[in-house]
Amino acid sequence: MGVLLDENTRVVIQGFGGAGQREARNSLDYGTKVVAGVTPGRGGQLIEGVPIRNTVRQAVDEFGANVSLIFVPAPFAADAIIEAADAGLATIICITEGIAIRDMVGVKRYLRGSSSRLIGPNCPGVITVASHARAGIMPVDVYMPGSVGVISRSGTLVYETVDQLTRAGIGQTSSVGVGGDPIIGTTQREALQLFEEDPDTAAIVLIGEIGGTAEQEAADYIKQMTKPVVAFIAGATAPPGRRMGHAGAIIAGKAGTAQAKQSALMAAGATVVQSPSQIGATMLQVLKERGLA
Repeated sequence: MGVLLDENTRVVIQGFGGAGQREARNSLDYGTKVVAGVTPGRGGQLIEGVPIRNTVRQAVDEFGANVSLIFVPAPFAADAIIEAADAGLATIICITEGIAIRDMVGVKRYLRGSSSRLIGPNCPGVITVASHARAGIMPVDVYMPGSVGVISRSGTLVYETVDQLTRAGIGQTSSVGVGGDPIIGTTQREALQLFEEDPDTAAIVLIGEIGGTAEQEAADYIKQMTKPVVAFIAGATAPPGRRMGHAGAIIAGKAGTAQAKQSALMAAGATVVQSPSQIGATMLQVLKERGLA
């Protein structure tokens, strides 16, 4: 089953330029229903076999789109998110990085109380493997269907993790890239809850980073979970005050350190690994101990 995307997913891509066209091809080849692209002023065209419309509302009304994938440039991405929400899309996935914090504050305020769920920005997207539903930029050849959910702030690390799981014979339900910016939509804690409530997910991998307190908030939720969590925190050697990769990955206090996050996760009952190379083997061990493999 998985989370957020399924066999009924119908994707509209906002910003149908080079990146949007490339990922439309990749998703269509994978079996995902990409039903429309949106680029104002190019409505009525057919590009890569995908009909283009001027607005998201047109894509919803004509093609039944229910998931948006956003590649709109950063200065205009906040407006694109709001347009998708106004069109009633249940899931909005924003790949764009570098959106101004001020713009994202406005987006968060606008989405408060909305029925739309935002994933990202600055994220690799979402995939539900058994349904061949992909809305993102992840390479599909490393995935195989199974029972482990994956949550990550990092795109590169989620690909590495899934490859390890697959090589160990451990398939995945869905993977969710929550995004590496300081202000994102769906948090790690909220993503954990989605997997906890998914009947087909037996265990979860959580990949965090230095900076902020999102992992500590996730740890608070892990305390009440019934499913095992294997966690890794990137950035253990990062010096305070230096951004490491993502805009949100900067230590600005003791709570933002890898050590503080690891301690909180271990205290909550998660199995914490010290190296990303240990994720696959550790999950296999945890599944065997729980009688799940």
